[in-house]
Amino acid sequence: MKVFDIRKTGFDEIRNHENEEITVKGCLGERYIGCGMKEGIMRVEGTPGNALASYLDGGTIYVDGNAQDAAADTMNAGLLAVRGSAGDALAYGMRGGHVYVLGDAGYRAGVHMKAYEDRKSVLVIGGRAGSFLGEYLAGGIIIVLGLGYEGKNITGYFCGNGMYAGTIYLRTENVPQNLSDKLIKRSVSTEEKERIIRPIITDFASVFSIQAERCLEGSFIAIEADKSKSYSQLYAAI
Repeated sequence: MKVFDIRKTGFDEIRNHENEEITVKGCLGERYIGCGMKEGIMRVEGTPGNALASYLDGGTIYVDGNAQDAAADTMNAGLLAVRGSAGDALAYGMRGGHVYVLGDAGYRAGVHMKAYEDRKSVLVIGGRAGSFLGEYLAGGIIIVLGLGYEGKNITGYFCGNGMYAGTIYLRTENVPQNLSDKLIKRSVSTEEKERIIRPIITDFASVFSIQAERCLEGSFIAIEADKSKSYSQLYAAI
């Protein structure tokens, strides 16, 4: 495995080896790391800057630290796994693949995530998420586990505002604050939890070497668009 010190190595040289397994160390705010990466495994040490893994198209990126804003922007496929927390606009416009964040996420995580045919974007946040989680959600799955926030609100204000497809799963019994009347909140059945949530969380837990059962304890609620509301009929079903 090749190791690159980003303070001493040019981005072109790193990109020339993205189809291999590499480590990029010494990151301190450098932007666009892993942008458009199609294959290979990249391990990032330090704190990468904005637009980490933007347009990721099949590669795998592990971050041993925090990520800043706009990580996984318009991601197509692959995996981004952040052992720390992530900033604002995480997975904005994500179109496929998986984004796993062990810690918290800032405002507007999962905005306008999508799904199409066999592509279904998945975002899992281990801690809590800020306001406008899943705003304008157009498909895919968002799961917020609230680890360490049991009994507290695990989202900010306006969760799911404007969403018209997809599902937001929250490991809590608390209804998000300011939930729109165009959304439906429902309890998740044991069957749905086992069929949909467990496989995703088992993979999430494996990536971070934590116990899956700890992440699955307790009940989940689901937030979805109310299909009877007029605005949801303006969009194609996904």
